Amino acid sequence: MKHSRRQFLLGLSVGVGSSIVLSGTAWADAANTLSETDPKAQAVGYKEDATKVDKAKFPTYAAGQNCGNCSLFQGKATDAYSGCTLFGDKQVAARGWCDSYSTM
Repeated sequence: MKHSRRQFLLGLSVGVGSSIVLSGTAWADAANTLSETDPKAQAVGYKEDATKVDKAKFPTYAAGQNCGNCSLFQGKATDAYSGCTLFGDKQVAARGWCDSYSTM
């Protein structure tokens, strides 16, 4: 079946609209991630990248600890970001770390 130019353009506009919605969703998720400058994050020394934890300031940190394998992390270890019971609706990086790290 041969499609007209009009059908093609209509299909294209629907595809572009979907992309805009998906981009908006991705942006909304990014806006919901926990910032290291958030007062709650600073209170527990949250770092989005566990390898950047100040080991002198947080001697309880050990290599291999990260939010993804913490018992407070609400996602799967393979999720890049997920909820944490400490931070309400904010999402933390699975590769992150804070002083409340727990394996229990």
